[in-house]
Amino acid sequence: ATFHARIEPGRSLTLIASTEENPDRESDRALDSHRAWELQLIQKSPIAENAPDWINQLVLAANQFIADRPSEAEPEGKTILAGYHWFGDWGRDTMISLPGLTLATGRPEIARSILRTFAPYVDRGMLPNRFPDAGDTPDYNTVDATLWYFEAVRAYHDATRDDELLAELFPVLAEIIDWHRRGTRYNIHLDRDDGLLYAGEPDSQLTWMDAKVDDWTVTPRAGKPIEVSALWYHALQAMVQFARTLKKPAGEYEDLARLTAKGFDRFWNEELGYCYDVLDTPDRGSDRSLRPNQIFSVSLPPLKGTYGYSPLLNRDRQRRVVDVCGEALLTSYGLRSLAPDDPEYKGIYGGDRLQRDGGYHQGTVWGWLIGPYVLAHLRVYGDRVAARELLVPMSHHLLAHGVGSLSEIFDGDAPMHPRGCIAQAWTVAEVLRAWLAIL
Repeated sequence: ATFHARIEPGRSLTLIASTEENPDRESDRALDSHRAWELQLIQKSPIAENAPDWINQLVLAANQFIADRPSEAEPEGKTILAGYHWFGDWGRDTMISLPGLTLATGRPEIARSILRTFAPYVDRGMLPNRFPDAGDTPDYNTVDATLWYFEAVRAYHDATRDDELLAELFPVLAEIIDWHRRGTRYNIHLDRDDGLLYAGEPDSQLTWMDAKVDDWTVTPRAGKPIEVSALWYHALQAMVQFARTLKKPAGEYEDLARLTAKGFDRFWNEELGYCYDVLDTPDRGSDRSLRPNQIFSVSLPPLKGTYGYSPLLNRDRQRRVVDVCGEALLTSYGLRSLAPDDPEYKGIYGGDRLQRDGGYHQGTVWGWLIGPYVLAHLRVYGDRVAARELLVPMSHHLLAHGVGSLSEIFDGDAPMHPRGCIAQAWTVAEVLRAWLAIL
């Protein structure tokens, strides 16, 4: 809708929009009520005390992505809308966003509802990529959404110690691991020789770098993507932790985790000084492109309470990954999806659909990646002040695109104009999650 009004100096105009059947139309009273409700949201958050105003604004922004999705299993079910104006709820975005939007804001009951809402949709060991609208069939064309589910469960359990929900979800999680060992859709399977996950068939796009235009796969990543094996290792470590909490056998998951940790060494390229992005591709061998996906091998939280824990990269390699990502990919608003010196680099996101999707993961900056980078930097250097400063530029963005929220993507070239969705769930979520971790 479009509204035209003339506002005289010293006067105000109030627009009231409500989903309630009988909204309060007294503008001053409605505004006071809304502000009181916002204050309650801020006060619930464990990061509210001594937080700057822009962080508290992100706590409010976080709530804008929470939506109802009732189901038979969860009549009061909740979900997360990936972004405004055009994204619905997606499995990958929801699980990545869950810790920041719900746990960092002091609303674990919403996290619990989301985890229960999605669990019945796990099929052949996979979480849907696109959550179905009424009557639609779910799309299961993702390899990483399912693995992010483990991290969401782990983060929730660490925050709440809710053993009851963990016991309810454990059979689902165990089934996921089993399907990945045996093999499931899109040739997703565990390579028993090196413990790494293989995923992909011709013309399939299964990772978060999933741009595809008609028959053109823009960033083909069939093979063994680095973040997928990092998430797989982390899921196995989480299963060890979960099994021990529930007094169940954990040996199978320990053995698989050791195999993956050993095989992960294949990703390191000493000549380059950083990790391959994808191993064992069908037609390109190992992909030497400098992309941000390796940051997850450092940023995912080490589960030191599990037996036989070992980091995927040693301390020197962790530092080198953080340094090379900082030098080539880091911007004020996130990480570039490809290094600027790569021949395929696209520094400006724009044009028609072919041009936009062709540059979506070829240099475009993704805001949500600032969270993993900050946590990886903190893990390597232990400097909380420096880590916090890396988040501050986001405070200057709150009035630049979608007022009061954070954008989906930015140009890779200066001045990094915001693009895409004006408000993106995982960008807001990852800034909040990182801020909480730095406290």
